[in-house]
Amino acid sequence: MENWQEFTNDTITALLEDGSDPDAEYTIEHHFYHPDFAKLEKVAVEVFKLGFEVTDAEEVEFEDGGSAWVFDAIREQSLDAANITADAIKLEQLAQKFGVEYDGWGTYFEGEDDGYDEDDEE
Repeated sequence: MENWQEFTNDTITALLEDGSDPDAEYTIEHHFYHPDFAKLEKVAVEVFKLGFEVTDAEEVEFEDGGSAWVFDAIREQSLDAANITADAIKLEQLAQKFGVEYDGWGTYFEGEDDGYDEDDEE
């Protein structure tokens, strides 16, 4: 079991140190995977019932030749460490209950310099 409190605090600190907007709403993506689509689908239904947006499952191939199905559970929220940590713990426990893997969470930089420059399109 990952130390989600430490991971969350470190991630939020890094974002803010890089200049991400502390008052923005963030897209928090929680990642799940398993080789068995049916198992993953059951978790997706339960996660949806918890109020998360659930992406369509996609099959991915690994470098070793194996494959798995993956989906993300998404929630728009502030960078509230307590809420994000609570979600991560709850979702990891749910994944364990169904025998699938919870692969943590991620988000994107929010701010004036978010990495997108319209001049790069030309």
